[in-house]
Amino acid sequence: MKKVLKKVLNTIDVPSDLDSVISIDHNSEVPPESVDISEKGAEEIWQSVLNLYKTGTQPAIELCLRRKGKVVFNRSVGHVRGNGPLDTEYTPKTVATPDTPICLFSASKAVTALLVHMLAEDGSINLLDPVSYYNPEFAQNGKKNITIHQILSHRGGIPGIPPNTPIDVLWNNDEIWRLLCQAKPISVDGDHLAYHAITGGYVLERVIQTVTGKSIQEFLDEKIRQPMGMKYFTYGVEEKTLPVLAENYMTGPKLGFPVSWVVKRALGGDVDTIGQVINDPRFQEAVIPAGNLASTAEEISRFFQMMRNGGEWEGKRICDPLTIKRSIQEYGSLQIDRTMMMPMRYSAGMMLGGNPVGIWGPMSGSAYGHIGLINKMCWVDEARDISCSLLTTGISFVGHHIPSLVMFVNAVAKNCGRITQDEKAGVFA
Repeated sequence: MKKVLKKVLNTIDVPSDLDSVISIDHNSEVPPESVDISEKGAEEIWQSVLNLYKTGTQPAIELCLRRKGKVVFNRSVGHVRGNGPLDTEYTPKTVATPDTPICLFSASKAVTALLVHMLAEDGSINLLDPVSYYNPEFAQNGKKNITIHQILSHRGGIPGIPPNTPIDVLWNNDEIWRLLCQAKPISVDGDHLAYHAITGGYVLERVIQTVTGKSIQEFLDEKIRQPMGMKYFTYGVEEKTLPVLAENYMTGPKLGFPVSWVVKRALGGDVDTIGQVINDPRFQEAVIPAGNLASTAEEISRFFQMMRNGGEWEGKRICDPLTIKRSIQEYGSLQIDRTMMMPMRYSAGMMLGGNPVGIWGPMSGSAYGHIGLINKMCWVDEARDISCSLLTTGISFVGHHIPSLVMFVNAVAKNCGRITQDEKAGVFA
Protein backbone atom coordinates (compact mmCIF):
# COMPACT_ATOMS: atom_id res chain seq x y z
CA MET A 1 0.00 0.00 0.00
CA LYS A 2 2.83 2.37 0.89
CA LYS A 3 4.50 1.79 -2.49
CA VAL A 4 1.25 2.39 -4.33
CA LEU A 5 0.64 5.65 -2.45
CA LYS A 6 4.22 6.76 -3.11
CA LYS A 7 3.75 6.13 -6.83
CA VAL A 8 0.42 7.95 -6.98
CA LEU A 9 1.74 10.94 -5.02
CA ASN A 10 5.13 10.78 -6.82
CA THR A 11 7.13 11.29 -3.65
CA ILE A 12 10.59 10.44 -2.31
CA ASP A 13 11.61 7.94 0.35
CA VAL A 14 11.87 9.95 3.55
CA PRO A 15 14.72 8.60 5.73
CA SER A 16 13.64 7.24 9.09
CA ASP A 17 16.65 8.94 10.69
CA LEU A 18 16.22 12.61 9.85
CA ASP A 19 19.35 13.59 11.76
CA SER A 20 21.39 11.76 9.12
CA VAL A 21 20.24 14.23 6.44
CA ILE A 22 20.22 17.46 8.48
CA SER A 23 23.12 19.90 8.17
CA ILE A 24 23.38 22.98 10.42
CA ASP A 25 25.76 25.93 10.13
CA HIS A 26 26.31 26.34 13.86
CA ASN A 27 28.91 29.08 13.32
CA SER A 28 26.39 31.50 11.83
CA GLU A 29 23.29 30.79 13.93
CA VAL A 30 22.60 32.87 17.03
CA PRO A 31 20.43 31.79 19.98
CA PRO A 32 16.83 32.60 19.06
CA GLU A 33 16.23 34.27 22.43
CA SER A 34 18.86 36.88 21.51
CA VAL A 35 16.52 38.19 18.80
CA ASP A 36 13.30 37.77 20.79
CA ILE A 37 12.21 34.40 19.43
CA SER A 38 11.41 31.90 22.15
CA GLU A 39 13.09 28.52 22.14
CA LYS A 40 9.67 26.94 21.73
CA GLY A 41 8.89 29.27 18.83
CA ALA A 42 12.16 28.41 17.09
CA GLU A 43 11.42 24.72 17.51
CA GLU A 44 7.98 25.25 15.97
CA ILE A 45 9.47 26.96 12.93
CA TRP A 46 12.06 24.23 12.36
CA GLN A 47 9.50 21.49 12.95
CA SER A 48 7.30 23.05 10.26
CA VAL A 49 10.22 22.67 7.84
CA LEU A 50 10.70 19.05 8.82
CA ASN A 51 6.97 18.45 8.40
CA LEU A 52 7.24 19.80 4.86
CA TYR A 53 10.15 17.45 4.21
CA LYS A 54 8.14 14.53 5.57
CA THR A 55 5.51 15.06 2.86
CA GLY A 56 8.04 13.48 0.50
CA THR A 57 7.64 16.21 -2.10
CA GLN A 58 10.94 17.97 -1.40
CA PRO A 59 14.16 15.98 -1.84
CA ALA A 60 16.09 18.86 -0.24
CA ILE A 61 15.18 21.99 1.70
CA GLU A 62 17.37 24.91 2.75
CA LEU A 63 16.22 27.46 5.31
CA CYS A 64 17.77 30.76 6.26
CA LEU A 65 15.91 33.04 8.65
CA ARG A 66 17.26 36.34 9.89
CA ARG A 67 15.63 38.40 12.61
CA LYS A 68 16.88 41.84 13.54
CA GLY A 69 19.66 41.20 11.06
CA LYS A 70 20.94 38.08 12.86
CA VAL A 71 20.88 34.53 11.46
CA VAL A 72 18.59 32.33 13.53
CA PHE A 73 18.49 29.41 11.09
CA ASN A 74 20.95 28.45 8.36
CA ARG A 75 20.43 24.77 7.77
CA SER A 76 19.27 22.10 5.36
CA VAL A 77 17.57 18.73 5.28
CA GLY A 78 17.54 16.08 2.58
CA HIS A 79 19.61 15.15 -0.46
CA VAL A 80 21.00 17.33 -3.24
CA ARG A 81 20.65 14.36 -5.60
CA GLY A 82 20.02 10.66 -5.52
CA ASN A 83 16.68 10.62 -3.68
CA GLY A 84 14.17 11.59 -6.34
CA PRO A 85 10.84 9.82 -6.82
CA LEU A 86 12.35 7.51 -9.45
CA ASP A 87 15.65 6.87 -7.67
CA THR A 88 16.29 3.62 -5.80
CA GLU A 89 18.13 2.68 -2.64
CA TYR A 90 21.14 1.93 -4.84
CA THR A 91 21.28 5.39 -6.44
CA PRO A 92 24.32 7.36 -5.16
CA LYS A 93 23.08 10.03 -2.80
CA THR A 94 24.54 13.40 -1.76
CA VAL A 95 23.31 15.09 1.41
CA ALA A 96 22.46 18.77 1.07
CA THR A 97 24.28 21.44 3.06
CA PRO A 98 23.51 25.13 3.68
CA ASP A 99 26.24 25.89 1.12
CA THR A 100 24.46 24.06 -1.70
CA PRO A 101 23.41 26.41 -4.54
CA ILE A 102 19.82 25.97 -5.69
CA CYS A 103 18.06 27.50 -8.69
CA LEU A 104 15.66 30.22 -7.52
CA PHE A 105 13.49 30.04 -10.64
CA SER A 106 11.02 32.96 -10.48
CA ALA A 107 12.44 34.32 -7.22
CA SER A 108 15.22 35.55 -9.54
CA LYS A 109 12.82 38.29 -10.63
CA ALA A 110 13.26 40.17 -7.35
CA VAL A 111 17.00 40.52 -7.97
CA THR A 112 16.58 41.51 -11.61
CA ALA A 113 13.95 44.07 -10.62
CA LEU A 114 16.22 45.72 -8.07
CA LEU A 115 19.00 45.97 -10.67
CA VAL A 116 16.60 47.90 -12.88
CA HIS A 117 15.59 50.18 -10.00
CA MET A 118 19.29 50.78 -9.31
CA LEU A 119 19.72 51.80 -12.94
CA ALA A 120 16.92 54.31 -12.43
CA GLU A 121 18.59 55.53 -9.23
CA ASP A 122 21.68 56.73 -11.09
CA GLY A 123 19.58 58.43 -13.76
CA SER A 124 20.42 56.03 -16.58
CA ILE A 125 16.73 55.22 -17.19
CA ASN A 126 13.29 56.42 -16.24
CA LEU A 127 10.95 53.59 -15.28
CA LEU A 128 8.04 55.42 -16.90
CA ASP A 129 9.82 55.56 -20.25
CA PRO A 130 8.70 53.11 -22.93
CA VAL A 131 10.99 50.15 -23.45
CA SER A 132 11.15 51.26 -27.10
CA TYR A 133 12.85 54.51 -26.09
CA TYR A 134 15.93 52.47 -25.28
CA ASN A 135 15.32 49.58 -27.65
CA PRO A 136 13.32 50.83 -30.67
CA GLU A 137 12.88 47.34 -32.13
CA PHE A 138 10.52 46.51 -29.24
CA ALA A 139 7.88 48.90 -30.64
CA GLN A 140 6.61 46.36 -33.20
CA ASN A 141 2.94 45.33 -33.26
CA GLY A 142 1.67 48.09 -31.00
CA LYS A 143 4.22 47.85 -28.15
CA LYS A 144 5.62 51.34 -28.69
CA ASN A 145 4.28 52.78 -25.42
CA ILE A 146 4.72 49.80 -23.08
CA THR A 147 6.87 51.08 -20.22
CA ILE A 148 9.65 49.53 -18.18
CA HIS A 149 7.45 49.93 -15.10
CA GLN A 150 4.66 47.95 -16.75
CA ILE A 151 7.08 45.13 -17.52
CA LEU A 152 8.27 45.11 -13.90
CA SER A 153 4.72 45.00 -12.54
CA HIS A 154 3.43 42.26 -14.89
CA ARG A 155 1.32 44.67 -16.92
CA GLY A 156 3.49 44.73 -20.03
CA GLY A 157 1.08 42.75 -22.20
CA ILE A 158 3.50 39.94 -23.11
CA PRO A 159 3.01 37.37 -20.33
CA GLY A 160 4.06 34.32 -22.37
CA ILE A 161 6.50 33.37 -25.08
CA PRO A 162 4.83 32.79 -28.48
CA PRO A 163 3.06 29.41 -28.80
CA ASN A 164 5.06 26.51 -30.26
CA THR A 165 8.38 28.19 -29.56
CA PRO A 166 11.13 25.52 -29.39
CA ILE A 167 12.28 25.07 -25.81
CA ASP A 168 15.94 25.63 -26.67
CA VAL A 169 15.07 29.26 -27.48
CA LEU A 170 15.09 29.85 -23.71
CA TRP A 171 18.89 29.89 -23.72
CA ASN A 172 19.21 31.80 -27.00
CA ASN A 173 18.71 35.32 -25.71
CA ASP A 174 19.04 37.01 -29.10
CA GLU A 175 16.41 34.76 -30.66
CA ILE A 176 13.92 35.12 -27.82
CA TRP A 177 14.42 38.88 -27.91
CA ARG A 178 13.56 38.82 -31.62
CA LEU A 179 10.41 36.83 -30.89
CA LEU A 180 9.34 39.17 -28.08
CA CYS A 181 9.88 42.20 -30.30
CA GLN A 182 7.64 40.63 -32.93
CA ALA A 183 5.01 39.50 -30.42
CA LYS A 184 1.59 41.12 -30.39
CA PRO A 185 0.62 42.22 -26.85
CA ILE A 186 -2.64 41.28 -25.16
CA SER A 187 -2.79 44.83 -23.82
CA VAL A 188 -0.78 48.03 -24.30
CA ASP A 189 -2.15 50.33 -21.60
CA GLY A 190 -1.23 48.37 -18.48
CA ASP A 191 -4.78 47.41 -17.57
CA HIS A 192 -4.20 43.63 -17.82
CA LEU A 193 -2.46 42.12 -14.80
CA ALA A 194 -0.92 38.90 -16.15
CA TYR A 195 2.18 37.36 -14.57
CA HIS A 196 5.18 37.49 -16.91
CA ALA A 197 6.77 34.19 -15.87
CA ILE A 198 9.79 34.34 -18.16
CA THR A 199 9.36 37.10 -20.76
CA GLY A 200 9.85 40.21 -18.65
CA GLY A 201 13.34 39.20 -17.61
CA TYR A 202 14.58 39.13 -21.19
CA VAL A 203 13.15 42.60 -21.82
CA LEU A 204 14.78 44.05 -18.68
CA GLU A 205 18.05 42.32 -19.54
CA ARG A 206 18.07 44.00 -22.95
CA VAL A 207 17.43 47.44 -21.44
CA ILE A 208 20.29 46.98 -18.96
CA GLN A 209 22.61 45.80 -21.71
CA THR A 210 21.73 48.71 -24.00
CA VAL A 211 22.08 51.40 -21.34
CA THR A 212 25.20 50.13 -19.55
CA GLY A 213 27.04 48.38 -22.37
CA LYS A 214 27.47 45.45 -19.98
CA SER A 215 25.80 42.07 -19.75
CA ILE A 216 23.27 41.67 -16.97
CA GLN A 217 25.63 39.13 -15.41
CA GLU A 218 28.40 41.74 -15.28
CA PHE A 219 26.00 44.35 -13.92
CA LEU A 220 24.80 41.98 -11.17
CA ASP A 221 28.38 41.12 -10.29
CA GLU A 222 29.39 44.77 -10.05
CA LYS A 223 26.36 46.09 -8.19
CA ILE A 224 25.37 43.28 -5.83
CA ARG A 225 27.32 40.03 -5.96
CA GLN A 226 30.85 41.35 -5.36
CA PRO A 227 29.97 44.16 -2.91
CA MET A 228 27.94 41.72 -0.82
CA GLY A 229 30.55 38.95 -0.92
CA MET A 230 28.36 36.30 -2.54
CA LYS A 231 29.94 32.96 -3.46
CA TYR A 232 27.27 32.03 -6.00
CA PHE A 233 24.43 34.46 -6.84
CA THR A 234 24.74 34.37 -10.62
CA TYR A 235 22.30 33.80 -13.45
CA GLY A 236 22.99 30.16 -14.16
CA VAL A 237 26.31 28.65 -13.16
CA GLU A 238 29.62 27.91 -14.82
CA GLU A 239 30.23 24.38 -16.05
CA LYS A 240 32.63 23.72 -13.16
CA THR A 241 29.81 24.46 -10.66
CA LEU A 242 27.28 22.07 -12.21
CA PRO A 243 28.33 19.12 -9.98
CA VAL A 244 27.42 21.04 -6.80
CA LEU A 245 24.23 22.68 -8.10
CA ALA A 246 21.20 21.01 -6.54
CA GLU A 247 19.17 18.80 -8.84
CA ASN A 248 15.46 19.55 -9.11
CA TYR A 249 12.77 16.88 -9.25
CA MET A 250 9.21 16.84 -10.50
CA THR A 251 7.14 15.57 -7.59
CA GLY A 252 3.50 15.39 -6.63
CA PRO A 253 0.54 13.85 -8.42
CA LYS A 254 0.02 14.09 -12.16
CA LEU A 255 -1.70 17.34 -13.07
CA GLY A 256 -5.13 17.42 -14.65
CA PHE A 257 -7.22 20.19 -16.13
CA PRO A 258 -7.53 23.05 -15.21
CA VAL A 259 -4.23 23.12 -13.26
CA SER A 260 -2.28 21.71 -16.21
CA TRP A 261 -3.74 24.45 -18.41
CA VAL A 262 -2.75 27.19 -15.93
CA VAL A 263 0.81 25.82 -15.69
CA LYS A 264 1.23 25.69 -19.46
CA ARG A 265 -0.28 29.16 -19.82
CA ALA A 266 2.10 30.60 -17.22
CA LEU A 267 5.32 28.78 -18.12
CA GLY A 268 4.90 28.10 -21.83
CA GLY A 269 5.25 24.34 -21.53
CA ASP A 270 3.61 21.30 -20.01
CA VAL A 271 4.90 19.61 -16.88
CA ASP A 272 6.89 16.99 -18.80
CA THR A 273 8.69 19.73 -20.74
CA ILE A 274 9.43 21.65 -17.56
CA GLY A 275 10.84 18.48 -16.02
CA GLN A 276 13.21 18.08 -18.96
CA VAL A 277 14.35 21.69 -18.90
CA ILE A 278 15.10 22.27 -15.21
CA ASN A 279 18.06 19.87 -15.11
CA ASP A 280 19.29 20.50 -18.65
CA PRO A 281 22.88 21.86 -18.47
CA ARG A 282 21.99 24.34 -21.21
CA PHE A 283 19.33 25.84 -18.93
CA GLN A 284 21.58 25.66 -15.88
CA GLU A 285 24.43 27.48 -17.64
CA ALA A 286 22.27 30.03 -19.46
CA VAL A 287 21.41 33.58 -18.41
CA ILE A 288 17.65 33.68 -17.80
CA PRO A 289 17.03 36.82 -15.71
CA ALA A 290 13.49 35.87 -14.71
CA GLY A 291 14.18 32.27 -13.90
CA ASN A 292 17.59 30.78 -13.15
CA LEU A 293 19.61 32.73 -10.61
CA ALA A 294 21.56 30.22 -8.48
CA SER A 295 21.96 30.95 -4.80
CA THR A 296 22.04 29.45 -1.36
CA ALA A 297 19.21 30.22 1.05
CA GLU A 298 21.62 32.34 3.09
CA GLU A 299 22.66 34.40 0.06
CA ILE A 300 19.14 35.28 -1.05
CA SER A 301 18.23 35.99 2.59
CA ARG A 302 21.30 38.25 2.69
CA PHE A 303 20.00 40.07 -0.40
CA PHE A 304 16.60 40.66 1.18
CA GLN A 305 18.22 41.68 4.47
CA MET A 306 20.08 44.35 2.52
CA MET A 307 16.71 45.57 1.24
CA ARG A 308 15.37 45.48 4.82
CA ASN A 309 18.38 47.63 5.79
CA GLY A 310 17.36 50.28 3.27
CA GLY A 311 20.02 49.29 0.73
CA GLU A 312 22.95 48.89 3.13
CA TRP A 313 25.05 45.82 3.82
CA GLU A 314 27.81 45.70 6.44
CA GLY A 315 28.68 49.36 6.06
CA LYS A 316 28.46 49.32 2.25
CA ARG A 317 25.85 51.34 0.41
CA ILE A 318 24.40 49.02 -2.24
CA CYS A 319 21.59 51.34 -3.24
CA ASP A 320 19.66 54.33 -1.95
CA PRO A 321 16.85 53.83 0.61
CA LEU A 322 14.46 55.57 -1.78
CA THR A 323 15.28 52.95 -4.42
CA ILE A 324 14.13 50.23 -2.04
CA LYS A 325 10.95 52.16 -1.27
CA ARG A 326 10.17 52.55 -4.97
CA SER A 327 10.80 48.87 -5.65
CA ILE A 328 8.29 47.74 -3.02
CA GLN A 329 5.59 50.39 -3.57
CA GLU A 330 2.29 48.75 -4.43
CA TYR A 331 1.24 49.18 -8.04
CA GLY A 332 -2.46 48.47 -8.40
CA SER A 333 -4.70 46.99 -5.73
CA LEU A 334 -5.35 43.32 -5.06
CA GLN A 335 -6.83 41.79 -8.20
CA ILE A 336 -6.99 38.59 -10.21
CA ASP A 337 -3.79 37.78 -12.07
CA ARG A 338 -4.91 36.61 -15.52
CA THR A 339 -1.99 34.22 -15.85
CA MET A 340 -2.09 32.51 -12.46
CA MET A 341 -5.85 32.96 -12.03
CA MET A 342 -5.57 34.06 -8.41
CA PRO A 343 -5.65 37.40 -6.54
CA MET A 344 -2.22 39.05 -6.26
CA ARG A 345 -0.63 42.30 -5.11
CA TYR A 346 2.52 43.45 -6.90
CA SER A 347 5.00 46.27 -6.75
CA ALA A 348 7.32 46.94 -9.67
CA GLY A 349 9.17 43.67 -9.10
CA MET A 350 7.92 42.15 -5.84
CA MET A 351 5.02 40.02 -4.63
CA LEU A 352 3.41 41.85 -1.72
CA GLY A 353 1.78 40.52 1.43
CA GLY A 354 -1.53 41.69 2.80
CA ASN A 355 -3.82 42.28 5.76
CA PRO A 356 -5.58 40.43 7.30
CA VAL A 357 -3.83 37.69 5.34
CA GLY A 358 -1.53 37.54 2.35
CA ILE A 359 0.94 35.40 0.51
CA TRP A 360 3.48 35.91 3.32
CA GLY A 361 1.11 34.96 6.10
CA PRO A 362 -1.38 36.67 8.43
CA MET A 363 -1.02 40.43 8.89
CA SER A 364 1.76 40.61 6.31
CA GLY A 365 0.93 44.02 4.86
CA SER A 366 4.53 45.16 5.28
CA ALA A 367 6.01 42.05 3.65
CA TYR A 368 7.45 41.67 0.15
CA GLY A 369 9.45 39.07 -1.73
CA HIS A 370 9.03 36.47 -4.42
CA ILE A 371 8.06 32.84 -4.94
CA GLY A 372 9.89 30.45 -7.26
CA LEU A 373 7.91 27.65 -8.94
CA ILE A 374 5.37 27.53 -6.10
CA ASN A 375 7.65 25.87 -3.54
CA LYS A 376 10.50 28.37 -3.09
CA MET A 377 9.69 31.33 -0.84
CA CYS A 378 11.93 34.34 -0.18
CA TRP A 379 10.68 37.43 1.60
CA VAL A 380 11.10 40.30 4.03
CA ASP A 381 8.55 41.34 6.62
CA GLU A 382 9.55 44.79 7.80
CA ALA A 383 7.12 44.86 10.72
CA ARG A 384 8.45 41.57 12.06
CA ASP A 385 12.04 42.55 11.14
CA ILE A 386 12.76 39.27 9.35
CA SER A 387 14.36 38.14 6.12
CA CYS A 388 13.44 34.55 5.32
CA SER A 389 14.22 32.14 2.51
CA LEU A 390 13.00 28.60 2.05
CA LEU A 391 14.58 26.92 -0.96
CA THR A 392 13.34 23.51 -2.08
CA THR A 393 14.20 21.09 -4.88
CA GLY A 394 10.80 19.52 -5.46
CA ILE A 395 8.63 20.94 -8.23
CA SER A 396 5.11 20.05 -7.12
CA PHE A 397 2.32 22.34 -8.29
CA VAL A 398 -0.50 20.72 -6.33
CA GLY A 399 -0.59 18.11 -3.62
CA HIS A 400 -0.67 17.28 0.03
CA HIS A 401 2.39 19.43 0.78
CA ILE A 402 0.57 22.75 0.27
CA PRO A 403 -0.86 22.83 3.83
CA SER A 404 2.68 22.26 5.15
CA LEU A 405 3.97 25.23 3.15
CA VAL A 406 1.20 27.39 4.56
CA MET A 407 1.92 26.15 8.08
CA PHE A 408 5.59 27.02 7.67
CA VAL A 409 4.79 30.60 6.66
CA ASN A 410 2.33 30.88 9.52
CA ALA A 411 4.86 29.48 12.00
CA VAL A 412 7.36 32.16 10.98
CA ALA A 413 4.73 34.89 11.22
CA LYS A 414 3.44 33.64 14.58
CA ASN A 415 6.82 33.35 16.27
CA CYS A 416 8.58 36.41 14.86
CA GLY A 417 6.48 39.18 16.30
CA ARG A 418 3.43 39.63 18.48
CA ILE A 419 0.54 41.43 16.80
CA THR A 420 -0.44 44.55 18.72
CA GLN A 421 -3.84 46.20 18.88
CA ASP A 422 -2.96 48.19 15.79
CA GLU A 423 -3.50 45.19 13.55
CA LYS A 424 -4.86 47.19 10.69
CA ALA A 425 -1.52 48.94 10.24
CA GLY A 426 0.38 45.69 10.64
CA VAL A 427 2.45 46.96 13.56
CA PHE A 428 4.23 44.39 15.73
CA ALA A 429 5.90 44.42 19.10
